[in-house]
Amino acid sequence: MELRDIEIFLALAEELHFGRTAERLRITPSRVSHVIKKLERRIGGPLFERTSRTVRLTQVGERLRADLHPHYQGLREGIQRAALAARQKTEVLRIGMMAGGNAQDLGPLLEAFADRNPGTELQIRSMAFGDPFGPLRNDEVDVAVLWLPVSEPDLTVGPVLYTEPIVLCVRADHLLAGRESVSYEDLADQVVIDTPMPRYRNEAMLPSRTPSGRPIPVGPKVGDMLELIAVVASGEAVTPMHAQAMRYFNRPDIAYVPIRDAPLAQWALIWRTDTDTGTDTVARFAQVATDLGPLSL
Repeated sequence: MELRDIEIFLALAEELHFGRTAERLRITPSRVSHVIKKLERRIGGPLFERTSRTVRLTQVGERLRADLHPHYQGLREGIQRAALAARQKTEVLRIGMMAGGNAQDLGPLLEAFADRNPGTELQIRSMAFGDPFGPLRNDEVDVAVLWLPVSEPDLTVGPVLYTEPIVLCVRADHLLAGRESVSYEDLADQVVIDTPMPRYRNEAMLPSRTPSGRPIPVGPKVGDMLELIAVVASGEAVTPMHAQAMRYFNRPDIAYVPIRDAPLAQWALIWRTDTDTGTDTVARFAQVATDLGPLSL
């Protein structure tokens, strides 16, 4: 069994969603499906129960995950320690970021931290927006760049890194696409995308009612960017998004329109409050962010 196959199996066992697993590992959903089928043939039984709506582990899958996970973690840590030694590094800081290109936006922060901490290797990890806290809680990243609010008892909110406007993502030929701007009031006449995020986070970008009190209809639920873009491009729904999407998800079949009455979105550093591993490294990273102040995008 190849290490990559184990990684794919364990990721799917956590995500329980082929699209989110593919986005997280930066592979195609068909690749995930192929690997799981290959493992199931080797094991001699199904590892997951699949329906059109859900994916869940079988008893055999649960047992395999329990057996493989500690060994996989040990292998990864051993390989990482050897790689760090080869590069004359003493520690690593894993930074989780939403799918997109905001590592480039954080260039001044990453460069300033690297200058002050030459022995620390920075590793960027992609996170699906449908599960923003999972990688922190599963110890897949040490610190994450997330938009506020974050109100979780086990997570600490650090310094704000930057702010940006909220825009409405619509199909390119949508009746709102040609406007200079729209209002939240306009969304009472539209169907908007739902996500599995906590309601208080959705409310920050998409209130349940317009300023005048009209309900905003909620439509299909999506868990990753591939699904979201596909739903918008089909004309099934519209969705508020952060303005960075205009740079990193610029497509001819969708358009972005500023939402003039939306507050600026804030992105901040978030980490586990009770974490033991990397606490000092995270603190040093947060201090550099505080010293620099909010970045200009």
